[in-house]
Amino acid sequence: MLEIAVLGLLGESPMHGYELRKRLSTLLGTFRAFSYGSLYPTLRRLSEAGWISEEEPIEPPSGARSRRGKRVYRLTAEGKEHLADLLAEVGPDAFDDDGFGARLAFFAQTRSDIRLQVLEGRRRRVEEQRDGMKSTLARTGERLDRYTRELHEHGLESVDREVRWLTELIEHERSGTERGNER
Repeated sequence: MLEIAVLGLLGESPMHGYELRKRLSTLLGTFRAFSYGSLYPTLRRLSEAGWISEEEPIEPPSGARSRRGKRVYRLTAEGKEHLADLLAEVGPDAFDDDGFGARLAFFAQTRSDIRLQVLEGRRRRVEEQRDGMKSTLARTGERLDRYTRELHEHGLESVDREVRWLTELIEHERSGTERGNER
């Protein structure tokens, strides 16, 4: 998930670590907590794989508070290919909370048929979650106190809302594909 997010953001523009960290936090904060301690090891691994390059640090202007220059990271041609391969993979990790959020953030760079597969897979996953929640609530609902029951019903409403949202996205994606719109 972090790999897709880093490569996707660097595909938009080169940036230094601090800027990348801020953009990742903004992007992934919606979907999950982002561990800053995982960013630099990920950048090192992506660099070693040849998917990103590190440019010499930019020296801060004289009189600036920071004395260290900032290393700029840039997506390489191999990195672009690797990102395209990652975005084209449709497996269970593309449907879970973390993987889906990162994928959705870069849907504009993903082929329409792959977007549709990811959306349908996510909807199946959320429908299974909803069915399990309904079953649990039906089994234990009368034994729960009022507040715990309300909490479970609130969770069920959230999942129902996500299923409706995914259904709308799927319908929109299908209508775009039917018109021959691949992106």
